[in-house]
Amino acid sequence: MDTTPNSLQAAIIHFSNYENCHKFMVELRWPDGKVTCPTCGSEKVVWIAKTRQWKCYGKHSHAKFSLKTGTIFEDSPLPLSKWLPCAWLILNCKNGVSSYEIHRDLKVTQKTAWFMLSRLRLAMQDDLSGGTLNGFVEIDESFIGGKVRNMHKSRKNRVQSAHGRYGGKSIVLGMLERETGRVRATVVADRTAETIRQEVRGNLGRGAMIMSDEFGNSWEMPDDYFHQTVNHLETYVRGNVHTQGIENFWSLLKRGIGGTYISVEPFHLFRYVDEQAFRFNNRKATDAERFEMGMAQIVGRRITYKQLTGKEPLDSRP
Repeated sequence: MDTTPNSLQAAIIHFSNYENCHKFMVELRWPDGKVTCPTCGSEKVVWIAKTRQWKCYGKHSHAKFSLKTGTIFEDSPLPLSKWLPCAWLILNCKNGVSSYEIHRDLKVTQKTAWFMLSRLRLAMQDDLSGGTLNGFVEIDESFIGGKVRNMHKSRKNRVQSAHGRYGGKSIVLGMLERETGRVRATVVADRTAETIRQEVRGNLGRGAMIMSDEFGNSWEMPDDYFHQTVNHLETYVRGNVHTQGIENFWSLLKRGIGGTYISVEPFHLFRYVDEQAFRFNNRKATDAERFEMGMAQIVGRRITYKQLTGKEPLDSRP
């Protein structure tokens, strides 16, 4: 878009003007220039400058709508001059951005900043219905949580007796397609063969070549996929067999969680995984391009504070 700035400084200055926010959002939502009602799709709408809303003349109860209606910004009292720089930060900061930093920079409460970032993470969820991973695919799992060695002795013994050597950490399964460099990562309940096979079959095309570490032997599926493993106790690379690509993703994910977010509740972990996966998959794009990609996914997605805190059921993932 011609209205997209190319740096954070430019974004803050550019979006401080409402007219620029208006033009950007209109081009984003209605590229052909024809504003339509998000409820009925009618083009019979008029702009009310005083309230910064459109009025639809269709016969339905939601006659008025704004630039935020039908997006992750809906019902937010915050202006777009705060939302759009916040989106720029989370979409482009390689290790993420904390709610306390947004709280200080945008002069909102920390609770509001966390809610803003959580809404934006919803927009960063990739649509997984767009085909399967094929060719050479690296598969590995990682464990996210506090280090057992840093726990008090009494808690360490209690955690290890209940959960084993991994101390009740959350398990994230990742798959990286080497040809495109795209990754898919999801939080899984356990490491059983049944769980891993279900995730693999749902994301890999039949006949793909799986590369994994030695633990992959427990869930290999010779009837569906070729499978080669590398024993990390002996070596990390054996010819073309390695998991270095997905290990790179784990490094970035853990750097963000451990360095920026410090502590992430297991209930919300999948949101932070989606956030890092979006930036990783679009790492070759410029900041402006990545911003446009993320903003293109804000329409038709919404999460309320009650859903976010578990007081209401979540809508299905896109």
